[in-house]
Amino acid sequence: MLSAGRRFLQPEIPMHPIFFPLEDAEGRQKATKEEEELSAEERRKLERKLKKERKKKEKQLMREAGMAVKKVVPKKQSAPELALAYLTSWSEKPKEWKFQKTRQTWLLLHMYEKEKVPDEYFSILLDYLQGLQGSARDLTVQKAEAFMKELDGSDAQDPKLLAKCERIRQVLQLLS
Repeated sequence: MLSAGRRFLQPEIPMHPIFFPLEDAEGRQKATKEEEELSAEERRKLERKLKKERKKKEKQLMREAGMAVKKVVPKKQSAPELALAYLTSWSEKPKEWKFQKTRQTWLLLHMYEKEKVPDEYFSILLDYLQGLQGSARDLTVQKAEAFMKELDGSDAQDPKLLAKCERIRQVLQLLS
C-alpha cells in the first residue's frame, strides 16, 4: 500500500500505537496512558528504535518493488575551492569572515602555483598577507627566500617558473 499524501510515493508502515495521537470530539490530541507512563529518556529510546525499524521496512519494501535504494551523498568542496572561498569571504565580507588555520595554511603552501591560486585571487592574497603576523609571517618570508635562491641557481626559461619567480618576488617585497 502506498501513500500519495506526500511529495513522492512512499510505502506506508504501521507505527507503534504510542505515536498515534488520539483526538477528542473537538479535535484536540490526547496522550495515551502508555505515553504518559514513559519517561522522556524512555520515549526517546523507543522513538529511535521504531524509526530504525521503519527505515528497515521501507528499504525492504523498496527492494521488493524493484526500486534501488540509493543514498544521496552531498558533494564536498575541494581544498582549493574552500581556500579561495575563504579568501573571497575575507575580502568581500570582513564582518562575517572567520579565521581558519587550515585555509590559511593551504593558501600559504600553494600561493606560488598559478593553477591552484589564479591571478585574480593572488591580488587578494597579497592584501591578506599584509595582515599576516607572527611565525606564519616569518616562515613565509623564509620559504620565499629559499625558493628565490633555488630559482636563481637555475637558468630555466620555463614560463611556469618565471611566473612562480614573479609571485615570490611580490611576496618578498610585501613582507620584507
